[in-house]
Amino acid sequence: MAKADKMNTLPLPPRPDRTSQRISNYVANIMATSQQLLALLRSHIDGDNEHFLSVAMQVAAHEARLGHGNFAKQLRDLVDKARTPKADRTSKPIPFAQPKGDLASLISASYSETRLASMVLPNALETRLKRIITEQLQQHNLNKHGLHPRRKILLVGPSGAGKTMTAAALAGELSLPLFTVVFDGLITRFMGETAAKLRLVFDAMLETRGVYFFDEFDAIGAKRTAENDVGEMRRVLNSFLQFLENDDSDSLIIAATNHAELLDSALFRRFDDVIHYELPDSAIAENILKTRLSCFDTKGVDWKKLAEKTTGFCQAEVTKIANEAAKRVVLDGRSQVEQDDLLAAIKERETVSIAHQSPARTKYLGT
Repeated sequence: MAKADKMNTLPLPPRPDRTSQRISNYVANIMATSQQLLALLRSHIDGDNEHFLSVAMQVAAHEARLGHGNFAKQLRDLVDKARTPKADRTSKPIPFAQPKGDLASLISASYSETRLASMVLPNALETRLKRIITEQLQQHNLNKHGLHPRRKILLVGPSGAGKTMTAAALAGELSLPLFTVVFDGLITRFMGETAAKLRLVFDAMLETRGVYFFDEFDAIGAKRTAENDVGEMRRVLNSFLQFLENDDSDSLIIAATNHAELLDSALFRRFDDVIHYELPDSAIAENILKTRLSCFDTKGVDWKKLAEKTTGFCQAEVTKIANEAAKRVVLDGRSQVEQDDLLAAIKERETVSIAHQSPARTKYLGT
């Protein structure tokens, strides 16, 4: 009996209090989260996307056990979205802030849906444009070897040859915003003000990556020794040369001119590439007409004969000829494009070209 009493008096092991239990759970949770965080980082560094998403699902399950239902659901939804094939997702460009303040009057911003595939170009020209795109997409690899992609491009050629469309196509192919410089807002009659505004544009290139397009570039790039030059425009050109040479942004700078002979020779050395555009030959013109009218029945059209009649027209004009013929067919309730539809459109376009003194077309017509 005494022995039993003695056993009853032995101290029992201490019961863990709630505070200690909470601390233990907290430490366990931290350890679990830390291990998951390490796993996430390792899978990201290794490029193992599937393992990354699997660990994310483990984190979601862990958070659900802790009672964080909403957070766990958000994680699971994001993982499901990431596992959805890209083709099933709605492709939308990343929104960008519209220019504000003084910059709003200097550049117009847009997203381009134009692609190189929508342009009809000579093979050599298309190859050079594709090279620019490839270098931009592979700029990380180039940088690792101390190389840099082409960024500063000068487009030279007659009006309507496709220079503006090229800038839009490059922006579209690279999924970058297209910023078109508005010269009406840039050039002023006050000394020093134009150069100051130009600096704003180049500062924007550092802050927001995009395709910055200087159309009709000869407005500021004319020769510094031109007889009709004024001191202010010489200062503007000097400023542009300096800004262009010192620019080290990731943006593309594209300048276009119809009058290369007016440009200062110092400009050409500042650009990474100078691309020349020509009026379309008969083969390109034929391709443009066929492409634009591909949704119609054209079995009775003599393409070779029509293409020869477009000599002297620029790409934009050939495109308008095709569009005019297509409208004529649609409004007549027909589905077939006839030779006369295109001949009538060519005749109308000839009248417009002569009225506006299109040099190449006027020379071809002998008027």
